[in-house]
Amino acid sequence: MKNEQNAQNTDKNGKNNADNAVQAAQEILTCDGKDLRSYLNKDIVMNALSCQDLDILDLKMIDRVMSEFKHAAQIFKPYRSIRKVSIFGSARVEENNPYYNLAVKFGKAMAAKQFMAITGAADGIMRAGIEGARPENSFGVNILLPSEQAPAKVIQDDPKLVTFKYFFTRKVFFVMEADAIALFPGGFGTQDEGFEVLTLLQTGKAPPMPVVLMELPGEAYWETWDKFIRQQLLDRGFIDREDLNFYKILHSPEEAADWIVSYYSTYHSMRQVYSRLVIRLEKELADSQLVILNEKFADLVKVGRIFKTPALPEEADEPELAAKPRIVFNYNKKSAGRLNEMILAINEMGRGN
Repeated sequence: MKNEQNAQNTDKNGKNNADNAVQAAQEILTCDGKDLRSYLNKDIVMNALSCQDLDILDLKMIDRVMSEFKHAAQIFKPYRSIRKVSIFGSARVEENNPYYNLAVKFGKAMAAKQFMAITGAADGIMRAGIEGARPENSFGVNILLPSEQAPAKVIQDDPKLVTFKYFFTRKVFFVMEADAIALFPGGFGTQDEGFEVLTLLQTGKAPPMPVVLMELPGEAYWETWDKFIRQQLLDRGFIDREDLNFYKILHSPEEAADWIVSYYSTYHSMRQVYSRLVIRLEKELADSQLVILNEKFADLVKVGRIFKTPALPEEADEPELAAKPRIVFNYNKKSAGRLNEMILAINEMGRGN
């Protein structure tokens, strides 16, 4: 009798959930879609409804990716106003390894600069970064592997731990939620993550951000890597010289933390508004400095000039940034490396104000 009652309650709850879902879908589909949120919600539902003829494997993947993405976005959302650094490095580094200690000190230095840490949540460099930043200032972005890789104990029960099935969705959050990247020595995974970040920066698919390659004094892990980049990629014309400025080899946690913070000393963020690129600043540039930018970076401007502007109407959905000074120009999108050099120049100018 009790089992029958439980079954009835389960059926009733399932029907209520289904009814609520149908009602929510009807409200989304019948809205006018004039605001961006309504339009996107409607588009998501329409895409879901058009998946009926796909193979089961496709449906499983779409379902899992949407579920993982929604869950991760909900976890990161309350912390979006806080800058973060993604830390990559080998999971095989033991506690007695000097690089473990370097990662601990780096995480601590970044936390002192009000940055949160994002790591892969496993052992080695990842655990060291969490220990340095402390779990309350850290996110764990774990991956399900055939070897059943478990999260490090230091973050195992933390609500800011996310576990992904697919590497590609995991990588999205490593970069999308980060304002800086720190790479410590590691294996295939570290190299993969490092090259993916550099590719996204080079192609403009990720917003400009500082990338630090952490190395102990006297070591040659990243120096050897950098030599390969210069001799085999740059010399063959596979990358441009300005692309070398996407990363910086550093040897102390304090030096790395200072460099990352300095990247946002005058530059704050950017946003593409149709053909215009809006660069938000922490402090206003002098008119004479704007003249220099127009002379030095004219190659980035498709038409017109770089000029100051208040917040554009299209930026109304970011009211917390409305008061920040801005410059704007019609960006030709030809060289993200040159755009990164422009940001470095803006920061240098800001130090003189």
